[in-house]
Amino acid sequence: MANYSVSLDLIFHALADPTRRAVVQRLCRGAASVGELAEPFDMKLPTFMQHLKVLEGSGLVRSRKKGRVRTCELQTGALDPVESWVGEQRKLWEQRFDRLDAFLKDGEDGDGEIDDDDSNSNSSSSRK
Repeated sequence: MANYSVSLDLIFHALADPTRRAVVQRLCRGAASVGELAEPFDMKLPTFMQHLKVLEGSGLVRSRKKGRVRTCELQTGALDPVESWVGEQRKLWEQRFDRLDAFLKDGEDGDGEIDDDDSNSNSSSSRK
């Protein structure tokens, strides 16, 4: 469980930055060189490389160097822990909403109004 949590933390941290999200989005179309990836951003290459380092550290991106060119690619399956976690959260919240829905339906009478057994006591106490 600890590794699962660390993995999620690294992935969410990596995706928290708009530059890194844009890089991931670009890599969804296929591998690209660091120069291609850095081109649309108004930052120096060492700063951009820090973003790539975070993406690689999270496991979302892998890079390899061939000659003088470093190429990056998206790791397939890297978002599996996130997908699993989001699925667990979705299931949990759907169950909670189902219970709330059932609770609210139990409190309604035939005309769709919510039964309020205390309404008489509240109105009589407000008259005093």
